[in-house]
Amino acid sequence: MIERQATDVLICGAGAAGLTLAIDLARRGVEFRLIDKADEPFGGSRGKGIQPRTQEVFEDLGILDRIVARGGVYPPRREYRGDGSYDDSNLTELPGPTPAEPYQMPLMLPQFLTERVMRERLAELGHAVEFGCELVGFEQDDDGVSARVISKRGEERIRARYLIGADGGRSFIRNALDVGFPGKTLGVRAVVADLVLTGLDRNAWHTFNSGSMETQIGLCPLAGTDLFQLQAPVPLEGDVDLSARGLTAMVAERTGRQNIRIESVSWASAYNMNARLADRYRAGRVLLVGDAAHIHPPTGGQGLNTSVQDAYNLGWKLAAVLGRSSDALLDTYEEERRPIAASVLGLSTKLLDAAKRGEMRREREVHQLDLGYRNSSLSLEKPSRNGGMHAGERAPDAPLRGAAGQPKRLFELLAGPHWTLLGYEVNREWVRPRAGVRIHTFGTHGDLIDDQTHFRNAYGVSPGDWVLVRPDGYIGAIVASHELAALEHYLDELLTAPRSALQTLERIAQPH
Repeated sequence: MIERQATDVLICGAGAAGLTLAIDLARRGVEFRLIDKADEPFGGSRGKGIQPRTQEVFEDLGILDRIVARGGVYPPRREYRGDGSYDDSNLTELPGPTPAEPYQMPLMLPQFLTERVMRERLAELGHAVEFGCELVGFEQDDDGVSARVISKRGEERIRARYLIGADGGRSFIRNALDVGFPGKTLGVRAVVADLVLTGLDRNAWHTFNSGSMETQIGLCPLAGTDLFQLQAPVPLEGDVDLSARGLTAMVAERTGRQNIRIESVSWASAYNMNARLADRYRAGRVLLVGDAAHIHPPTGGQGLNTSVQDAYNLGWKLAAVLGRSSDALLDTYEEERRPIAASVLGLSTKLLDAAKRGEMRREREVHQLDLGYRNSSLSLEKPSRNGGMHAGERAPDAPLRGAAGQPKRLFELLAGPHWTLLGYEVNREWVRPRAGVRIHTFGTHGDLIDDQTHFRNAYGVSPGDWVLVRPDGYIGAIVASHELAALEHYLDELLTAPRSALQTLERIAQPH
């Protein structure tokens, strides 16, 4: 038995959710350990789509350029007819980037490469995943969690202030907490496989028999690799031959083509599609993120993205409560993220029904740019607004200039673990400086210039307005100058140790 080790946060599961949380905590200087029971990183492409909102998250975490460099855009969908002819169509038809939304096209990168980039970033921040380290039990009390883990070194006891369950759809932590995971099995079983093949070009996503759940099959070239991803529904019962020979036979039977040959299979899985949502995201000092809290059918590319954004929402809140006498802020994690997951589950299920009919078109709704937290207890407006942006919504980007004349992007000013307070035609001296808050102002003696009015148009501000942007890129508060007392109070409650959990949430959640 290894002596008990102490840390602030123990993250169980090193997939996309666990890695996002680890990167965010690392850049905030929070002590944590990230463990995974697998002996090596996941090697498949189960989640390959990176939506525009997740691209914004990755920009903040410092990895977007690497993701883009290793991946690419989705190819056109090529739908074959029975006679061998085909039509090409784009999966999405959307306008290009705008000043407020710099990313509007989903990216493709296999999950194993996305997670590799994330581990590289984590290493730069001085941390690494502990593979082959399995959580086998835990107990919690008012002050923290005592966890038992087993690795090649033997059994170890870890004392952590918080335990995070990022351990997937079959979550050990969720089951140990006896948290319900209601939902349904969707009556669809499918094969997904990463493979090397010959007989198809790489400039299209090849689909056959799109309207038939018995014979439908798709073969998509995976950006950044020499692999294709095979996707095909299969019978609910019975074994499926996932070997190269077996999958070659499946392809030949469903496409009617003998020239497509599977040379090798690097990863393959047959699985039943489910839509499930945990009853709770928090039980004391244990919180669930990602697939441990919700599982989706793969249609629409929502699962990995929702998981990343769970962790992005939780990271700054964990860092904020560490060292405090109260952790009521963590209750807003479930308050904000669980309704999002419920909405996304409905979308993914709707898209699955469309896929059964051979319809694969994806509109703006899959991009997650319009998701937000307007009803959150952390959203403050004084006075209430009738137009423009609202508290709780995603903070748009905007091209600006600094007072010295150099071009800037608003996202560059928001990037990092801090809060950002933006004053429009205000007196900078009206708000006192605080640790953890960066203040920028427009107007006379302001450090920013909105000479193309992109900021004013995107945020719908008037002279005297203040916009407070949270560390996760959502608007926390919008107040007029005559309501600065409410803003000061808001910041005091969130950035100063509160006297009690109840007081904190009650004060912040006052009607606005």
